[in-house]
Amino acid sequence: MTSTVAGLPAPGLGPEDGELDLDPDLVQTVHRLVEHRAGELVYMRRWLHARPEVSRAEHQTTAALRERLEVEGLAPKVLDVGTGLVCDLGYEGPLVALRADIDALAMQDVKEVPYRSMNHGACHACGHDVHTTAVLGAGLVLRELITAGRVAGRVRLIFEPSEEAMPGGALDVIAEGWLKDVTGIFGVHCDPKLDVGHLGCRMGALTSASDYLGISLQGPGGHTARPELTVNLVDVVAQLVRELPGAVQAGVDAHRSPFGPAPAAERLAELRLVFGTVHTGSAANVIPAEAMVEGSLRTPWPDVSETFATVVPRAIASVLRTDLRPDADGFVGERADGLRWHLRHRRGVTAVLNDPEATRLVARAARTVGGTDAVRDTPHSWGGDTFGWYLDHVPGCYARLGTRRAGSDELLDLHRPDFDIDESAILFATRILVLTALAWIERESAR
Repeated sequence: MTSTVAGLPAPGLGPEDGELDLDPDLVQTVHRLVEHRAGELVYMRRWLHARPEVSRAEHQTTAALRERLEVEGLAPKVLDVGTGLVCDLGYEGPLVALRADIDALAMQDVKEVPYRSMNHGACHACGHDVHTTAVLGAGLVLRELITAGRVAGRVRLIFEPSEEAMPGGALDVIAEGWLKDVTGIFGVHCDPKLDVGHLGCRMGALTSASDYLGISLQGPGGHTARPELTVNLVDVVAQLVRELPGAVQAGVDAHRSPFGPAPAAERLAELRLVFGTVHTGSAANVIPAEAMVEGSLRTPWPDVSETFATVVPRAIASVLRTDLRPDADGFVGERADGLRWHLRHRRGVTAVLNDPEATRLVARAARTVGGTDAVRDTPHSWGGDTFGWYLDHVPGCYARLGTRRAGSDELLDLHRPDFDIDESAILFATRILVLTALAWIERESAR
C-alpha cells in the first residue's frame, strides 16, 4: 500500500471514471420512484428524529420499521438481542446488503424545530435517522423494481442497533449469520462539512480502529509534606499520560519491523493514544492512594492494531518500571515501593477499509445521480464506525453523505445538540443506494 501522506493509507479515488452503465430507462424509473416517495421519506426521518432511542433501547424504532416493511408484504426479522432488524427482498440471484444504524446519542436536542426530540436525554445528533430513512427508502423502491421483474438479484436491508456502544451491534448481526451469501455491503454516513448533493468517497481506510484503555493505579498514599516517603501518584499519572503514547509507538515499531523504527513523520500518523479522563486525589495536602486514567487508542492500520494487545501492557511496564503479569481481566504490574497498576484493554471497532472496486461503483452511482461534480475525495477520519466489522467479512463501501445546506457557511457538526441536515440529502442518498444495489447485482451476475 502506498501513500502520498506519510503514515496514512492512500487517499482518494484516483482518476474519475464516469457514471454507471445501467439501462437509462431503469435509472429514470429509480429517480421517479424515489421522487414519488419524497414526502413519506422526509416524514419518516422527522418521525424518527423526534423519537430517538439510545443503544439497546431502540424498541419503538424497531417496531416502526418492522410495521412499515410488513405493509409491503415483507417479512423482517428482529434481531435476537431485541432491537434492530433485517429484511430480505427478492428470491434468487446475487445478494447485496444495504446497512443503516438506528440508535441515537445520550444528549439533549436543543433545536427549535417541530421534529425536536421528545425523548429527554436522547438526540439523533449523528444522523442515524437519516441513514435509516435512506436505507428504508431504498428498500421500498427496490421492492417495487423486484415486483416489476427489473432486478435479477436479492437485497438485504440491515438496520443495526447499538452502533454507538462499543463494540457495536454489527457483531450481533454477524453472529446471527446475516452476512451469509452477501456479496457486497454498502452504506452512507452524514457529513455536515460537505454540501448536500455531494458524496465523499475514499478507497482503503475511511475510519480508524478504536480501542478503550482503562488504567487504574494504587500506591501507599501519604502527606504532601513528605513525598519522598511514598509514591507520589500524581507524578506517576502525569508521567504515564505524557510518556505512554510514545512508548506504545516505539513498541509497535519494534514489534512490527526488524529493520528499526519508521521515520518520525510516519510514526506520528500511525496511531493516536489520547487520554480523556484523569481521576485522582481529593485534598490539597494528601498524596492520593488511587488513580484512574482512561483513553482511546486508534489506528487506520490493521497490522498496527493487531500489536496493541501485546505492546500496550509492555509499554506501561516500561514507563513505570514495574514487572508485568497477566490476570483474569487484563494485565497488572508492581514495583518494590508499593506502586501497582491494572490495565483493562477492550477492543472497540475495527477500521472501515473500503474495497476499491466497490468504492468506484458507489462513486459512479453518485455521478449518475448528481452529475460529474457530485463526488469528493474524503479524508481519513480518526473516528470509528461499526461498519468496519462487516468489511472484515465481505467487500463494500461506506461513503460520506453531504448534509450541509448548499451555500451555507454554517457547520452543524456531528454530536452537537443542534445538529440538523438539509433534507434533500435523504433523496440523494436513497437514489445512490438503489443504483448501487442494482449495479452491484448486475456486476455479480456477470461474473
